[in-house]
Amino acid sequence: MTEAKWEESVILVDADFLDNVAFDLIVNFERMINRRIPAADLCHWLDCIALDGGLRPGGNALQAVFLHGRNRKAFKNFAPADFADELNGKAFKDNIGEFALLSFPVEEVVSLADFFEQSLENILASAEVKRVMVVADLDKYGDRVKRLAAQAEGKDITLFAMQPITGRGFSQEILGYSLMSALGIRGDEIQ
Repeated sequence: MTEAKWEESVILVDADFLDNVAFDLIVNFERMINRRIPAADLCHWLDCIALDGGLRPGGNALQAVFLHGRNRKAFKNFAPADFADELNGKAFKDNIGEFALLSFPVEEVVSLADFFEQSLENILASAEVKRVMVVADLDKYGDRVKRLAAQAEGKDITLFAMQPITGRGFSQEILGYSLMSALGIRGDEIQ
C-alpha cells in the first residue's frame, strides 16, 4: 500500500470485523422485528459512513479500502460481496461523489491488527488525505488506532464503533446506525 495514490477522503475498513457486526445485527433484529433481513447494501453503507464522517453530497472523490483475512474471499452479509471480483479496482458514483474500492488480503506474515495499523499509518502520512473514516475492531486493537489518530496532524478522523469510546484526535460515530440503514431496518420497526 506504500505506492498508493490517495484521495482526499479515505474509508479504511476491517472487513472481517464489519461482516461480523452485520451478522450480529441481522440475527438480533430478525428476532426483534420478526422478518428476514437481506444482506446489507454495501454502496448504501459507504454513503452513510461518508455522511457520518462529515462529507456532504457533491463531487467528492473517496477511496474505500477493505482489509480482510486471506482465507475470506467475500463478505457474507453484504452485497456486492466478492473482494477480488466485485470490489477490488471497482468504483461507483452517486450523489455523494465517486467511490473507488480497493481490497487487500492480509497475508500470513503479518496479523490483521498490524496490517491495519500500518495501513492507517500510511494513509495518515499522506499529504493528499484530509479526511479518514475508520471502521476497526477497537476492542482488539483500538489502542493502536487511537494512538495514531492522536498523533495525526491536520486530519479530520472519524472512528466508528458500536459503543462510545474515549480518546483525542478523532470524532466518533456509532457504527450500528449506518449498518441498520444499509440492512433496510427502519426506525418504526424497532419502536
